Amino acid sequence: MFIFGLAVVFKLLTIQFVVGDKYRALAEERTVKDVIIPANRGNVYSVKGNLLATSIPKYDIRIDAITPSTKTFQKYLKPLSDSLSAYTGRNSSYYQKEIKKARANKNRYYLLARDIGYADYIRLRNFPMLNLGAYKGGLIVEQNTKREHPMGEISMRTIGYERKDDDGNITRAGIDGAFGELYLRGVDGHRLKQNIGKGRWKPIVDYNQVEPKDGYDVYTTIDVNVQDVAHHALLEQLELYKAEHGCVVVMEVKTGEIRAISNLAKSRSGKYYEKRNYAVWESHEPGSTFKVASYMAALEDKVVDTSTVIDTGNGVKTFYGKRVRDSRHGGYGKISVGRAFEVSSNIAIASILDDAYAENPMQFINHLKDWGLNTKLDVAINGEGAPVIYEPGDKEWSRNALPSMAYGYNLRLTPLQMLTFYNAIANDGEMVKPHFIKEVKELDKEIKVFEKEVRREKICSDATLGAMQAMLKKAVKNGTGRNLYSKHFSMAGKTGTAQTEYWMKDWKENPRYVSSFAGYFPADNPKYSCIVVIHKPSTKKGYYGADVSGPVFKKIARKIFTDTPIIDEIETLEVVNASVDDEFQNYYKVANTYKTIMPNVIGLPIMDALALCENLGLKVKMEGVGVVKTQSIPKGQKVKKNQIIVLEV
Repeated sequence: MFIFGLAVVFKLLTIQFVVGDKYRALAEERTVKDVIIPANRGNVYSVKGNLLATSIPKYDIRIDAITPSTKTFQKYLKPLSDSLSAYTGRNSSYYQKEIKKARANKNRYYLLARDIGYADYIRLRNFPMLNLGAYKGGLIVEQNTKREHPMGEISMRTIGYERKDDDGNITRAGIDGAFGELYLRGVDGHRLKQNIGKGRWKPIVDYNQVEPKDGYDVYTTIDVNVQDVAHHALLEQLELYKAEHGCVVVMEVKTGEIRAISNLAKSRSGKYYEKRNYAVWESHEPGSTFKVASYMAALEDKVVDTSTVIDTGNGVKTFYGKRVRDSRHGGYGKISVGRAFEVSSNIAIASILDDAYAENPMQFINHLKDWGLNTKLDVAINGEGAPVIYEPGDKEWSRNALPSMAYGYNLRLTPLQMLTFYNAIANDGEMVKPHFIKEVKELDKEIKVFEKEVRREKICSDATLGAMQAMLKKAVKNGTGRNLYSKHFSMAGKTGTAQTEYWMKDWKENPRYVSSFAGYFPADNPKYSCIVVIHKPSTKKGYYGADVSGPVFKKIARKIFTDTPIIDEIETLEVVNASVDDEFQNYYKVANTYKTIMPNVIGLPIMDALALCENLGLKVKMEGVGVVKTQSIPKGQKVKKNQIIVLEV
């Protein structure tokens, strides 16, 4: 007994003095913990202050089925089930059965509602039994913060996110990801809580040890109106041509600010969604849109001018064992350099570069390097694709590499990198870096303003620049883009149609193409530049750049022309807008023809229809906004004063 007593004393002393600190820390860990108080993540806004991304609280509502007493449980089970039934639409009996089962199984964490908003949270916590609180009614509330995008799927990938998985790995996509750590995230706070049993934790003091500091707000360069137009124009064309994926970027010429960027890919179900940021990430062979760089180098070195005549033969020419073809069967014969650009002759530009640079290809490649086409743009958004420009000495280089590069093969560029080059032409030779952020704010206080960043002061001489601008304008008016030409507004640009995956064995049976269009508008004194790239359209429907990608460019340009002032100063009040004038003449004709007879107002803007109906003495009821879809009084019917007409708009 004496020896046993000594052993007990020895063990007590060991626990007290040898491993005491370990056990005290373990006890404190189980009863006290440091809880992180997440900071509110900053909002992301458009250039005009529209909300693009924000953090809102979400709630999970659970019930501890053991906590309520038997009397309380029996009294409130049915009223609670009835309330849940009214909220979700499921039968009350279902909830009675499930909650009884949870109590029988001693489930202290039964889920009633997940990921609900604040209004629903207030509603549920006032349901019978839950309104008794945690100790009497078993209510358990878990709050978390969720990132929401008010514009839905439009530009979601560009706006982006910052996510952490269970292993602590962080994925940062888009603007939210790029600027999350630096500006949006904020600084988390801390607070000590004590375990009071049953898995519940109570704050030890009524203040935070460290107060959370909210993140800054980021104002992007995105214009939601332009973004909306770009998104839907691209989506419509992808669906029409059943393409695999595509992207569109709209950039302000003078500043490099990105006004719209949309990236859509087809899911397995056939619907389109923002899968990846193709405009920033995907480097590919650009095809004929790259001919602009080839012609610019030749013009700058005075190898040719726009009037130089090139013999393209019958549309097929062999360069070092490889056949190069023009899209026109039978070829273009002898044509000028300017005309060769308009019709996008592969043979013409391949011949020009081969004759001029075959003995010294680095002379041509150095032009590309001088323009920065061999380096990344280093935009803020993560994941920019690296451009690939081969040169002599690379294992991919061959005698045929230079003629292939001339018309956009044997090199790789991202859509944004290609657009930056076109934008420099529109900007009278000044190459600016594209950027997505306008400024960072804390409430109304400016934290950081992002200014224009110039990559190249001048990419070429004024003479070469003037020639390229004229050629791009004529390519739309008289060349491959002539179907896009409009007398109401001017555009300049270049179509592109490139084969892709042509190295695969099944290409002849299943040809794949990349259709593109790059340019700017208006053609004189440009305001915006734009590129549209669509991958793998259905060849049964069409694959040429002018047919597939060009219409997206035109829709965006037309919408911006309609909604956005191109210049800030008024030179004259005597301005005639052809489309507006046509609309007025139609309205005036109808107003003077129909005095007592109901005209057809379907398809008219609601303001015009409203004026016509009120001139007839009718009382108008409207449903909706936009243009008139249906009218309750048919065309040709005699109308009476104060008669009611319903216009569905």
